[in-house]
Amino acid sequence: MQESETLAVHESPSDTHRDSSVLKHRRLVFLVPLALFGGLAAVLGVGLSLDPHEVPSPLIGKRVPEFELPPVKGRANGLATADLIGQVSLVNVFASWCVACRAEHPVLVDLARRNVVAINGLNYKDAPNDAARWLDQWGDPYARTGADLGGRVAIDWGVYGVPETFLIAADGRIAYKHIGPMTAEFVRDKLLPMIEALRKRTPIDRAKARVDP
Repeated sequence: MQESETLAVHESPSDTHRDSSVLKHRRLVFLVPLALFGGLAAVLGVGLSLDPHEVPSPLIGKRVPEFELPPVKGRANGLATADLIGQVSLVNVFASWCVACRAEHPVLVDLARRNVVAINGLNYKDAPNDAARWLDQWGDPYARTGADLGGRVAIDWGVYGVPETFLIAADGRIAYKHIGPMTAEFVRDKLLPMIEALRKRTPIDRAKARVDP
């Protein structure tokens, strides 16, 4: 009987190195997309956890920008940097063409009626007649208005869109920024406590603003 022959196969060092490289490449092909997906999921998770109305602003804690604007057509008082020093106040960025501003406007009118805080309006890229008609039709809650026809002042304020509202401390520093329309619940639960807290830090403001019960 013929003895069968067994063929021994030996791998060369170059073959071993090639196999190792292929294995590493396959691992990278699998791990890189997984890592990218994980990073994207983390970013989305953080983004979803943030309140879209409370996007951090680099101007918080800084003095309001230097500016001076004429009033909206038909109004007597314009708006300038100096007008925002001496009492806690609001600067509300609005426009007649802004749909969300219409939803917010009754909240501002009610706030003005209660004489809780001085509200100033920054009218953003609006036609003069349209802005005047808007306030005549829906009510004018503003102590002062500034007609920012070209939108340059809004850029200095870091405005993303309309409406936006800034809470200004008595020393002229920006204390808070709210993006989007304010609601009655936001005013009651968050804005009014912040206003009161700022006033406690600045006694001079109590002599310049009356708060109705």
